[in-house]
Amino acid sequence: MSSQPGPSPEQRRAVAESFGVDAGRYDRTRPAYPEALIARITATAPGPDVLDVGCGTGIASRQLRAAGHTVLGVEPDPRMAAVARAVGIDVEVSTFESWDPAGRSFDAVVAATAWHWVDASAGAAKAAEVLRPGGLLAAFWHTWELPPTVAETFAEVYHRVLPDTPFTIQASVQGVAMYRPMFVQAADGIRATGAFTAPEEWTFSWEHAYTTATWLDQLPTSGSLTRVPQDRLTEILDSVGTAIDHLGGTFTMPYTTVAITALRHIQ
Repeated sequence: MSSQPGPSPEQRRAVAESFGVDAGRYDRTRPAYPEALIARITATAPGPDVLDVGCGTGIASRQLRAAGHTVLGVEPDPRMAAVARAVGIDVEVSTFESWDPAGRSFDAVVAATAWHWVDASAGAAKAAEVLRPGGLLAAFWHTWELPPTVAETFAEVYHRVLPDTPFTIQASVQGVAMYRPMFVQAADGIRATGAFTAPEEWTFSWEHAYTTATWLDQLPTSGSLTRVPQDRLTEILDSVGTAIDHLGGTFTMPYTTVAITALRHIQ
């Protein structure tokens, strides 16, 4: 299901700062990142110091910390930052574009399902500013493919209940194709700085099993739903839940986690 393109920059900023409406749900239901990705970041970065852009509740930050990194998060939503701080992640509340590095530098700048909320050109330039020579920039996202009947139901009910939404949901566009415009935009922003090696794309495939209840628990954390009134959200969830129930109440989601990466030039 696609939610690209659509929102204006102002709408996108409002959505980017809306995830904290239920930060606990976000932290509880959003999946972690493949350990193979974390291991590759660790092997590629020239040192342990990581800046996590749009760190949210600290899902990736915790994984990186467990792998031996020292992590500083930057997060625009203080409610999300509070959850990350509660588990010991050091977080500064700011958008990345306006964040003051105060002379600090890092071995890696990462963004876990967050770089699309950052201006691609300004974000890459800021990353180049704070990365040490040879440092890694890695922006990564989960992409997924719902069962066709569930994706079709979601698209239909979403546009029926929210006819004026700026998001375009297309059941026929899922998985890597759904996020491809984000990957292209991220890579173009990196190239435009002239400060990095040519962007590379890392991919990691995995699966996760959901029940009706566990998928409906996660679904409201989607950016296209975080600001939907409760009565309309309930109608959407009821329809999607019925579609999953028709599949027997469970399904296995194929995921592909994709990272757009580049190294800061040494000179």
